[in-house]
Amino acid sequence: MTEADWELAFGATAKGSFFVTQAAARHLRESRGTVVMIEDVAAYQPWPSFAAHCAAKAAQAMLTRVFARALAPEVRVCGVAPGSVAIDPSQEDRRAAETLLGRVGSPEDVADAVAFLAGSDFVTGASLVVDGGRLLQSGRP
Repeated sequence: MTEADWELAFGATAKGSFFVTQAAARHLRESRGTVVMIEDVAAYQPWPSFAAHCAAKAAQAMLTRVFARALAPEVRVCGVAPGSVAIDPSQEDRRAAETLLGRVGSPEDVADAVAFLAGSDFVTGASLVVDGGRLLQSGRP
C-alpha cells in the first residue's frame, strides 16, 4: 500500500463525510435535518488486505457519533453499515455463506435501513449493521 492509496481511502470516506456534514450543519440545524452516513462492516472487522478501507470506515463510524453529539438536539446523525450487497454474481455463493441468513443483501435492504433511521425521531448516534449476520460469524464457513 502506498501513502497515496491511504490518502485516497481517507479522502473519499472520512474527510468527505466530515467536510460535507460540516458544510451542511447550519442548514441541517435550521431544517432539523437528519444525516445518515453510509458506513461499512469493514469499520468493525480488521481485514489486513483492506487496512486503509477499514481504518477510513472506522473513522467515518466515529464521525457519526461525533456529529450526533455536536449537532444535537436539532440534528440527528446515524449510520448504516452494510455487508455484502449487490456483488458480482460469481461471488454470490461464497459471500452468502459468510452470513447467518445465507444470502447477500440488496440495495433495497440498505435503503430500508436508511429510511428507518431517517424516520426514527428518537435515534441518534447509532449505527445499524445491515449484513445478514456476517459480523456474528466466528469462523470461516
